[in-house]
Amino acid sequence: MSDVRPVETADARSLKTLPRNVWAALGTSFLTDISSEMIFNLVPLFLANVLGASTAVIGLIDGIAETTSSLLKAVSGWLSDRLGSRKWLAVSGYGLSALAKPLLYFTTSWPGVLAVRFADRTGKGIRTAPRDALIADSVGPQQRGIAFGLHRAGDTAGAVVGLLIALLVVLATQAQALTLDRATFQTLVLLSVIPGLLAVIVLALGAREVAHGPRAAGTRLTFGALSGDFKRFLLVIGVFTLGNSSDAFLILRAQERGLSVAGVLAMLLTFNLVYAVFSGPLGALSDRVGRRRLLVGGWLVYGALYLGFAAAADAWQVWALFALYGLYYAAVEGTAKAFVADLVPPAQRGTAYGFYNATVGLVALPASVLAGVLWQGVGGWPGFGPAAPFAAGAGLALAACGLLVGWRGRR
Repeated sequence: MSDVRPVETADARSLKTLPRNVWAALGTSFLTDISSEMIFNLVPLFLANVLGASTAVIGLIDGIAETTSSLLKAVSGWLSDRLGSRKWLAVSGYGLSALAKPLLYFTTSWPGVLAVRFADRTGKGIRTAPRDALIADSVGPQQRGIAFGLHRAGDTAGAVVGLLIALLVVLATQAQALTLDRATFQTLVLLSVIPGLLAVIVLALGAREVAHGPRAAGTRLTFGALSGDFKRFLLVIGVFTLGNSSDAFLILRAQERGLSVAGVLAMLLTFNLVYAVFSGPLGALSDRVGRRRLLVGGWLVYGALYLGFAAAADAWQVWALFALYGLYYAAVEGTAKAFVADLVPPAQRGTAYGFYNATVGLVALPASVLAGVLWQGVGGWPGFGPAAPFAAGAGLALAACGLLVGWRGRR
C-alpha cells in the first residue's frame, strides 16, 4: 500500500491543525540535535585544546564541512522534485550522519575531524532540502511561518537537552577546567549514539510522502526556471552570510575572554533556551507582519550583537550577548525558509530549498576562513585580533539589511 497522503491545510494557526509530517520532522530534529549538540559545540575546543589546531584550520574545517553540505542540498532538493519523493532522501541523510558521528571517538588529528565532519555534513546535505520541502508541502500558506518556527523550536529544544547532558558530563569529569580533555569528549561521543539512531527511526516510521500533484508541463527544475524574486533573495542572503562565520568563533571568543569549558556549555544552553522559546512565536509573527520585515529586524539585532562581541571585555558580557543571539536565530531561521516557500511554486520547492541552502553553505566557506585569518592571520601575518571577524560580520549584516529594505519583491 502506498504511504502517499493528500496535502493537509487549515486556515487556523492552531498547533492542533498542523499535520503529522511537521511533528515527525520536529521529533527527528529534536533527537538529532540532542546527539549533535552533545559533541559538535565542543569540536572547536577539541581541535584547539586537544589537537592544537589553529583558528585558521578550525575555520577551514567548518567551511569545508558546510560547503559540502550545501552542494549536496542543491542536488538532493532537485532530486526530490524530480522523483516527487521527499521522505526517503531525508531518512537516508539522517542515517548517514548517525553513523558518522561515533567515529569522532577514534580521531587523533584534525584531518580525522575533517573526515567525520565531511561525512556528517554529507548526511545533512542529503536530508535538509527534501525535509524542508516536505514540511512546506504539508501546510497551507497561512501556516508556513508557524510550521517552520515550530520545527526550529523542536530542533533547538533538542540542543538544550544535548547541551545539558554535555554540561553534566563536564561537571562530573572536569568541572573547573579551562580546557577540554580527550576522555570527556570521548564519553560524550559514545552517549550521542542513542538519540542519533532514534531520530532516524522516528522519521522513517512517522512521516508520510505528500501528494503535491504532478509537475506542470514545461516546468523545468533548474536555477534559470526559478523566479527573479527568489534569485534576488539569494543575493541578499549571500551578502549576509559572508559576514556570518561559524559559531565556532563565538565559542572560541568566550574561551578567550576566560570562560571555562563548563561555562561555555552553560552559555550555549542559555542561547538555545532563548532560541527554543521564541522560534514558534516569531515564526507565527512572520505569518502576520510579513517575512521581510522580520528578517530585517533579525539582521539588525545580529549586527548589534556582533559589534558587542567585538567590544566584549569580560566573559560575562560574551555570555549575555550570546543569550540575546538566540533572538536573532529565532526571528530569522524559520522565517527565511518560509519566505522561500512564498517565492516558488510547490513543484519547484525542493530545487529552491536546495539552491537556498547551497548559497548559505558555499558562502560559509570563505566566511569562516576569512574569520579565522582576520583573527590570527596566516603565514607571517598576525591578523587583526579576536574582535576583527565580529566587526566585519556586523558591517555585512547592515549591508544585507539595506538590500532587503530597498527590494521591491514580494512580502
